[in-house]
This record gives sequence, structure tokens and C-alpha cells, in this order.
Amino acid sequence: MTEFSSSITALDAGRKPQISREDLLMAALRLLGPHRSVSSLGLREVAREAAIAPNSFYRHFHDVDELAVALIDHSGAALRTVVDEARVHVKSGHTVVRGSIEAFMSQLRAEDGLLRVLLREGTTGSDAFKRAVDRQLEFFEEELRVELVRLTEASDAPLHDPALAAKAITRLIFAMGAHALDAPREQDVALIRQMTQMVTMILLGSRQMKTRPV
Repeated sequence: MTEFSSSITALDAGRKPQISREDLLMAALRLLGPHRSVSSLGLREVAREAAIAPNSFYRHFHDVDELAVALIDHSGAALRTVVDEARVHVKSGHTVVRGSIEAFMSQLRAEDGLLRVLLREGTTGSDAFKRAVDRQLEFFEEELRVELVRLTEASDAPLHDPALAAKAITRLIFAMGAHALDAPREQDVALIRQMTQMVTMILLGSRQMKTRPV
């Protein structure tokens, strides 16, 4: 066996015989790190990170852009867990708004980096990536709308246009989260306080409009 053939055999031995879409998404996520954009990923480096031959990539995705959109969709799950995590924070004694903001910041700083993908690509990604992020935000807005209606009706303090209030809150937190990406963690406490006040203002304004329509 030649030296070249031996190196190829060794390389093949290190590759996985089968791999799932999830494996490729996780490989891409590991490559991104805290600051890198999905648009900078290369097919070969993703395949190398996943320990597969480049041609095996095409069994799951047509190209890297399709993988990137799938990664954004996958990252949307991190955003939607915020509502569930907020309930846990509230049970610990915090208000609903502060609990929600703390849950968001917890996801933002999570090691998996999923929420960071949404925030980064929603502001700097391609048009296709931004549309994918918008879809995830719309899913979250609907979940937040349902939760807002439940909470405000239970406290007999209904909102004017809960859907619009949910959208305002989501877009505000999304923008503030994008800013927090590049801010040191030492500023998280101040950012949480600011975001809590901003969201409270939106809710108070929506309640006021319910009783005194503009």
C-alpha cells in the first residue's frame, strides 16, 4: 500500500459511516462560536467538523445556505423556551416581566449559543436568513400574545391589542439582546433592569389605551 493510499484509509477510518441533520447542525453551531456568522461557514469545514466526507453533506442539505436556514429554525426553539423559563423565574419570587427578561438573558448567555444565532443573523445576515429569523420571531410573538392574554385577564387588567403589544415587546428585546451580544456580562444586571422598565412601559401604555382609547 502506498503512503498516499494509507493516508486516505486513515482519513476514511476517522469519518462516521452515518450522520443525521442534527449532527450537521451541531457541527455548524460549534464552528460559529460567539461572533461568527453562519454566512461565513464553508461546506468542507462543516463536513470536517462533523467527521464526514464532503459529499455526504448533500444527503441532508443542498448547500450551506439551506443548512444555515435550518440552523436558524432550530435556534428558534431557544427563543420559545423563554416563556416556559419565565414561569420558573416568577415562582422564585420575581415579577412576570423581570422573570421573562432574566429567562431571555439566561438563554442569551447559554453555552449552546442558539439564541445568539437568531440575534446575529436577524441584524447582519442575508435577506433569506433575516426572513428565517422573522418567522421565528412571529412564532414567539404568538406564544407571547397567548401568555399576555392569559395573565392580564387573570388579573383583570386586559391589554389594548395584545398581538401588537407582544410584537413591540419581542422586537424591543430582540434589539436589546443584539446589543448585549457585544457587551460584557458585567452589564447584564443593568441591561435587565433597563429592559424590565421598557417592557413595563409598553404594558402600562397598552392597559391605558384599553381604558382610554387614543
